[in-house]
Amino acid sequence: MDSQKRRGILERLNAGEVVVGDGGYVMQLERRGYVKAGHWTPEAAVEHPEAVRQLHREFLRAGANVIQTFTFYCSEDKLEISGNVTNITGAQINEAACDLAREVANEGDALVAGCVSKTPCYVESHSETDVKAIFKKQMDDFLKKDIDFFIVEFVDHVEEAVWAVEVLKTSGKPVGATLCISPQGDMQGVPPGECAVRLVKAGADIVGVNCHLDPLTCVRTVKLMKAGLENAGLKAHLMVQPLGFHTPECNFGGYTSLPEYPFALETRAMTRWDIHQYAREAYNAGIRYIGGCCGFEPYHIRAIAEEMAAETGVLPPASEKHGLWGAALEMHTKPWVRARARREYWENLLPASGRPKCPSMATAADDYEKKLESNKPT
Repeated sequence: MDSQKRRGILERLNAGEVVVGDGGYVMQLERRGYVKAGHWTPEAAVEHPEAVRQLHREFLRAGANVIQTFTFYCSEDKLEISGNVTNITGAQINEAACDLAREVANEGDALVAGCVSKTPCYVESHSETDVKAIFKKQMDDFLKKDIDFFIVEFVDHVEEAVWAVEVLKTSGKPVGATLCISPQGDMQGVPPGECAVRLVKAGADIVGVNCHLDPLTCVRTVKLMKAGLENAGLKAHLMVQPLGFHTPECNFGGYTSLPEYPFALETRAMTRWDIHQYAREAYNAGIRYIGGCCGFEPYHIRAIAEEMAAETGVLPPASEKHGLWGAALEMHTKPWVRARARREYWENLLPASGRPKCPSMATAADDYEKKLESNKPT
């Protein structure tokens, strides 16, 4: 579809429509052999565009209304520190990622979000001038291309997110801002409600959380952000793009502090039925931009789209190969499998892990009170 005729993100959200986000890229592409774990930089957009394009396409087919540029950790300082890239610039990655996202988005009615994330510079120098210069450079790369709006994501200090929003708002395009925080707040203990207020006052049109913790925990955090905005007399659209893994520990540092991170998280994977529950909880909380982050595969995005089908009036193309709530199992030869072709079965299932010696929860490497105290500004 011609991007000039496509309705924008705020036009859709202002109309009360559900916007289905896409899923996680770095973890999926690491598993497929295109991203190196550790610094998780996105040079695959240049080195292996076919891999990024395919994942974009799978998310679109699953029902995503937004395709995010694969530009996670694509600031020049992060690329230099990583050592993963020696002959490719951040600008080359940003521009290639924009082209890939637009190519696939144009195959449907999807929007393209240009994405920026936290920078090493913030922690190392705490220089507003230097950090803003990094975001400005990325923004300029994006503005050379055909993007629809910006997303600030995976930022754990609200101050840095505010700086990013202030820069991106100068583009004249809508800006969404998602923090990777727990219900306890950001890395300096700023509560979610206050975080939301600061982001909206900086100019964010959409606020919420992404990654870090599991879906229902993230919904809880966004509810706290919503309450903070209401108490301050402010309004903004809400979004949530959580982790695709169970994190009942709800630890301050999120999933990176869990012993299974990053190479043994499969045992914590959300089922498609978990995602149905998440999507409904998010909708009932007033959140209208509902997507996923690390661990969210295309079938998880399809589950969001299917759960929201009553509200949107459409099913995604990927549902052509999926019987809703296991309906296709009605044709199975075994009666006990046929008995599973119903919603009640899958909604009430308590899946076994298949690992009898494994604990149901782990001890996270961080400690909330100590971490919070050590990160308070002096």
